[in-house]
Amino acid sequence: MEPARESLLERAYTDAVERVDDTDQTRARILGAAYEQFCRIGIQRSTMEDVARRAGVSRITVYRRFATKDALVEQVVRQEFRRYFDRFLIDIARARTVADRVVLGFVSSLRAIRGNPLIGGLMETEPDLLVPSMISDDGRTLATVRRFVAGQLRQEQRAGNVPGDLDTDLVAEMMVRISASFLAIPSHLVDLDDDEELAALARRFLVPMLEPRAPGSNPR
Repeated sequence: MEPARESLLERAYTDAVERVDDTDQTRARILGAAYEQFCRIGIQRSTMEDVARRAGVSRITVYRRFATKDALVEQVVRQEFRRYFDRFLIDIARARTVADRVVLGFVSSLRAIRGNPLIGGLMETEPDLLVPSMISDDGRTLATVRRFVAGQLRQEQRAGNVPGDLDTDLVAEMMVRISASFLAIPSHLVDLDDDEELAALARRFLVPMLEPRAPGSNPR
């Protein structure tokens, strides 16, 4: 049986964690031009010729790096997710306590994705291009982010900042599902553009997930 193909988000996460660097300058130039083109005009209305013109290269040069428009779109979105993971790691490094890191990570995630001109714009104006690939992939996209968050929680565990019996995978799953629901479904109760409100929400509902298991409770 052929192994499942990595999702776009899985590859972006791997790139960020392994610090993958793209040394092909022409390819990077095309990706930059495509990002600008998609942000300005939208993906559906943009052509490979538009991208080539904006990059100052021939259409053939674009096709040599990216066989199809879909391949180009995937690489541009992947690049933006990689930037998100990079930014997330930088943001949480500024916090002094595990509670602060959870709060900052939650707020930073929503801000980074919703505020990204390409990804946030796609989720709002062209959701049929992005959202299905994120939520209709047998849970692989969510699992990728959950592994990332669980890895951060295990680091906190090793440092003695959270209980040793904390079910890091389950806690990470709950945190990611809450974040994903706010991204995928607009809220009429919570102002997703208010960082202070989001921080208060995280302190009230996410931080308590790190507390020791109640005596007599059954482990998962």
